[in-house]
Amino acid sequence: MLIVVSPAKTLDYESKRPTDIASQPDFLDHSQQLINRLRQFSPLDIAELMKVSMKIADLNVDRYTSWKKPFNDSNARQAVLAFKGDVYTGLEAYSFNKTDFKFAQEHLRILSGLYGLLRPLDLMQAYRLEMGTRLQNDRGKNLYEFWGTIITEGLNEQLNKIGSDCLINLASNEYFKAVKPKALKADIITPAFKEKKNGEYKMIGIYAKKARGMLSRYIIKNRLSDPEDIQSFDEDGYGFNKSLSKGNNWVFTRH
Repeated sequence: MLIVVSPAKTLDYESKRPTDIASQPDFLDHSQQLINRLRQFSPLDIAELMKVSMKIADLNVDRYTSWKKPFNDSNARQAVLAFKGDVYTGLEAYSFNKTDFKFAQEHLRILSGLYGLLRPLDLMQAYRLEMGTRLQNDRGKNLYEFWGTIITEGLNEQLNKIGSDCLINLASNEYFKAVKPKALKADIITPAFKEKKNGEYKMIGIYAKKARGMLSRYIIKNRLSDPEDIQSFDEDGYGFNKSLSKGNNWVFTRH
């Protein structure tokens, strides 16, 4: 199985890293093109484009200015250790051992507006560029058109490498739109996580994001290869709900 997750807006470049093992992102030449485009924007332009405060806009203009190759330990950090959000709280990568990182490197991919597709241990310089950003570029009017089939081809290459025909979609809709399902050489299973409130099961964003990380961790820690084994996921009170699940849309619920 291959898992895909979304990145996070919040970053951590300060905590002590549990591993020094690192790799280089596959699509840095494409990232460089986006950086060159972003460097044409003023802080005010960035604030308007990304709908962020001037403080965040100034920070990211500085990031685009200082972004440079080659990536190394002094100017970058492994992606799975750099992202700090609800998904990554659930993933708990800082507690991974060497074999966990090895399995994750082969079976987990992080979708990214700037980097396209990241392995967990790919070095990453700090940035903010959400996949849904309407950034005009040489390839089109947004990042979906910029990345085109590149991300899907990258996923197909890894699926072939690990001999799998199953992709576990734990990414948000915004990010998974960068994948071309018809061109993907795999069955797509999309787990959903719902809470029981007032007698009904509802998806609550903050809990669902953390649960996506928890399920990713469950797959990695248990070295799962058969997608059916995912249905045994029972962390933090969740359980597979067969009656609410339809086809490859698998629902996990908790009270």
